[in-house]
Amino acid sequence: MIVRTLDECRQSERRIVAETGTWESVRMLLKDDQMGFSFHITTIYKGTETHIHYQNHLESVYCMSGEGEIAVVGGETYPIKPGTLYILDKHDEHYLRAYKGADMVMACVFNPPLTGAEVHDENGVYPIAD
Repeated sequence: MIVRTLDECRQSERRIVAETGTWESVRMLLKDDQMGFSFHITTIYKGTETHIHYQNHLESVYCMSGEGEIAVVGGETYPIKPGTLYILDKHDEHYLRAYKGADMVMACVFNPPLTGAEVHDENGVYPIAD
């Protein structure tokens, strides 16, 4: 059995802060845990926009707090508020925006799992783990 708290993970190398200053991710469950997926609590900082295009991963995201929107490149824009789940089942290229009122706090699941140190490259992509 694996037991971890968000606080202990925040105070470790599992907390990754983007160089862009738009988000941070606390990676509570990673590839080395051998569960077949990874689990993260990600904060999208208020008033920011992040370009994302997970070409190598599928992701499900559940909004726990804050409000914003996800704008699919060449497609629709969807509002995000607490209780919203969105699923990037087609490697959807998108912009994730948090409104100015408050940070958005999201619970995220990735398949395949992340190793822990990933950050978006210039195209919004996480590399695939070996």
